[in-house]
This record gives sequence, C-alpha cells and structure tokens, in this order.
Amino acid sequence: MRFPDPPRRTLAISAMTLLILLATGCSVVPAYRKPDAPIPAQWMTPSETPGAAGTTGAAGTPATPATAATALPPSVVARVFWSGFGSPQLDALLQYGLVSGPDVAIARARLEQAKGAADVAGSSASPTLGIGADLSRGSTSGKRSTSVTFQAGFTPDLWGALDARTQSAGEGARATEFDLVSVQRNLLSQIAAQYFAVRACEERLRLAQLVADDASRLLGLVERQASLGAASALDVAQQRNAVQTLQAAIPALRQQRVAAVAQLAVLVDVPPVMLKLDGEPLLQLTVPDVVAVSPADVVDARPEVQAAEARLRAANFDVGAARAAFLPSLSITASAGWLLNPTAAAWGVAGSLLQPLFDGGQRKGQLRIETGKSAEMLASYRQTLLQVLQQTETQLAAVAQLKEQERFDAAAVDSARESLRLARIRYERGASDLLAVLLSQKTLAQAQDTLVQVRQQRLQAAAALFVATGGRTLPVDTPSTASVRPDPRIADASHVPDTTIHAHSNRAFDAGRPLQGVAP
Repeated sequence: MRFPDPPRRTLAISAMTLLILLATGCSVVPAYRKPDAPIPAQWMTPSETPGAAGTTGAAGTPATPATAATALPPSVVARVFWSGFGSPQLDALLQYGLVSGPDVAIARARLEQAKGAADVAGSSASPTLGIGADLSRGSTSGKRSTSVTFQAGFTPDLWGALDARTQSAGEGARATEFDLVSVQRNLLSQIAAQYFAVRACEERLRLAQLVADDASRLLGLVERQASLGAASALDVAQQRNAVQTLQAAIPALRQQRVAAVAQLAVLVDVPPVMLKLDGEPLLQLTVPDVVAVSPADVVDARPEVQAAEARLRAANFDVGAARAAFLPSLSITASAGWLLNPTAAAWGVAGSLLQPLFDGGQRKGQLRIETGKSAEMLASYRQTLLQVLQQTETQLAAVAQLKEQERFDAAAVDSARESLRLARIRYERGASDLLAVLLSQKTLAQAQDTLVQVRQQRLQAAAALFVATGGRTLPVDTPSTASVRPDPRIADASHVPDTTIHAHSNRAFDAGRPLQGVAP
C-alpha cells in the first residue's frame, strides 16, 4: 500500500517554517542566582578540643574533628558519632527506627509522589502517538468496512515553558528527597533523646527508692530512740512524714517511665508492650565530647537549607512558565490511515499557532501568583538558614554549659552526702535535733535527682548537636563501653532494678532476638 506523494514545495515550506520557529525559540525563565546569606565565620561558643585522635590532614599533619567530619562520607560520620554513646542497644534502636519508623515511611511515600509528579511534568515535552481501529457494516449493502488510523502530536517548546515545568517538578522532587534526609536525622535524635529519657527515669526511680529505704531505716532508729525517751513524738512524726513523702514520689516516676517507653515504641513502630529493653544504667552511657564544623559547612550540610533552595529554584522555573503563557504556542499533529475494504490510504499533517489575546487577566494573575511564591521561597530560604545557625548555636552552648553544670552538680552531691553523714552522727550523739537530718536528706535527694537530669540533658544535647550540624559532628574520643564506669557520686549503679519488658512479637524485638547492630 502506498500513500500519495505530497507536493515537494509544501513539504519544504513546512520544514523551513518549523526550523525557523525552533531556531528562534528562547527561554523566558529568569536567571537564577543563589541568594546571599549572612553566614558568620565562627560560632559564638568556641570549641574546647582542638583535634581528634586517629585523623590526619594534609601532609600527614593531625586533622581536627571538623576536618575529618567534612572529609569522611556522611554514613561513616554518623556511624562513628552514634557509637560514641557506647550503647549497642541504642545503636539497634536507631537502625531499626530508620527502617520501620512511621515518619520515615511517610516521607518515603511523599518522595515517590514527588518523583511521579516530575515524570508527569517531563512527559509533556515528548511526542504523543496513538492508534485506532474502526469496523462498520451497512444494513442495505451488507458490506463490511475496516480502517486503521495512526495519530501523532508534538508541541515544540518554543519559549522553554515545558522545560520550566519539568525543571520545577524535578526541583520539587529534589526538595522532597532532602525532606526525607531531614526526617531521618530528626528521627535519630528523637529516638536517642527518648531512650535517654527512659534510662533517666530508671535511674531517678532507683535513687528515689534508695533514699526512701534509707529514710525508713532512719525512721526505725528514731522510733527506738523515742521508746527510750531519747526522741520526741514530734521527731517520729516528722521522720514518718519524710518517708511517706519520698515513697509518694516513686509511683509518679514509674508512670513517667511507662510513658517514655511507650513514646519510644511509637518512634520505632512497635506496640509499647512488644518493646523489650535490657537494663542499661544511664551513668554507663558515654557523653561524647564533640567538635562542630564551621558555620558554612553546617549550612551546606543541612538538608533543610538544601530543600529550601530547591523549592526556591522550582519557584523560579514557575515564574518562567507563567511568562511563557503570554507568548504564542505551536502544536503539530499528523495522522495516517488505511481503509481495508475497499483498499485506500490517506495521511495528513497540520500545525497550529495560537496567540492568546484576552483571558480576563488570568495569565497576569498567574504571573503575580508565581512571582509572589518566588519571593516567599526566598524569604523562607533566608529564614531556614538563620534557624539552622540558631539551632547549632543553641546546641553548642547547651553542650558546653551542661558539661560545666554537671561538674557543679556532682560537687553538690558530694557536699550533700557529707552533710547528711555529719547530721546523722550529730543526731545519734544528741548534739542536734532531727530537723538537720531531715533537711540534709531532702538536699541530697534533690541534688542526686538534679545530677541525673543534667546527665540526661547532656546526652540529649550531644544527639541534638549532631542533627543541628547536618550530621557533620564527630566525637573527639570514643571510649569503649567496658572502659566506662558508673559515677560514684551517685549511689552504686549496680543495683539498677530489672527493667526488661517481656513481650511476644514477630518483629526485631522478639524474645530471644537481642537488640544488637551498628549505628546508622
């Protein structure tokens, strides 16, 4: 079957017209310029430790942790940092949370949607092709007619509008990918913070029970002295009230631990009853000394900043697409068909050039929308950048100041313990009344509880600093778990009660499947 030959002059004119239009086509997308950012040269809180063991810089000279953090792959830096807490159980929770955490699953689903939207936008610049068939039969003649038709269409991107929409969708997908990284890092920090909260509740509960037991023993002593006439009924009532007050604090701490475990379970996507935690004293966890990288490196590493810039670029492409709507558009269609009974063939090529003249201000309004959105994304980018700097400054100060605060609180525990020892000796010898003992008991209990909470805050601040620096923080030294010893200024950590939650689950926390793994 042969199609009739078209006039050569017609083909030449059509081809020349198309080439001229394509050659003269240009993009109306505004030139993108990365916004100027007020990035300081250094942080407000200076680093205390100049270098990290085991890293070398140029020419074999010792490198700072900041240099190593920027030189090593992010996954290696993350593994080294999280292992610095010396908790294999925490490492396993972190890794499991990255795999099964609901926030991560939601972010991954959104990324798939964004990639799909980018595919849809990119398809608009491709030709279309279709095929159709028709079968008919007349009632009078009884003859059957069959035809097959091919259709094709193409819209040349004269002004770059189609490419702008494609690029905008691509930048949107890229921003969503950075959002996924941000969700993952924030989830790591949340899991670590909640794990530290669980361990702190256990330590506070243990201390509260020890103090209450000690007060009960003192109550027995006062009652014996009262029976001998060496103590008054007031002394007995005061000490009994102290014991009851201390015992009343224990149920509240138990409730806090249950709530903390339940929240941790949600973060790793398991029912609270199925989360099995082995005993691990808070005071055996290492607080890694960390050194942050420079402000410029933090800004480059934070996924929130990268996502904000990707959305800014997407908005810039949207402005170009809105501008192109004011210009003519060209569409080309072609068709070819066969009629099988009787046998015949036909083809056709058509082109249309459309210049919008009046639409009631629709195109102008759309351009205003996209221009305003671009300005919004620019302001959002600057706001995000400043928030990143603020978060890092806050966590750097927290790490430094909490370390100093813990040193003072530890000294306060030593002083309170000595004060209680002397007060009890004086009371037993009749040199002072029971009130001095009661005050010393209360002071020691408060000092010990404060020290535990400060240790928890130090651990949480170190984890938060890792996220604030965009995953570019290395511990100066990472001691092994075996080298860490409990703090003797708080009561013996070997008496931590059994905190295992026994449960049956078909997931990674099944009975018989220990929590072990490497940090993500």
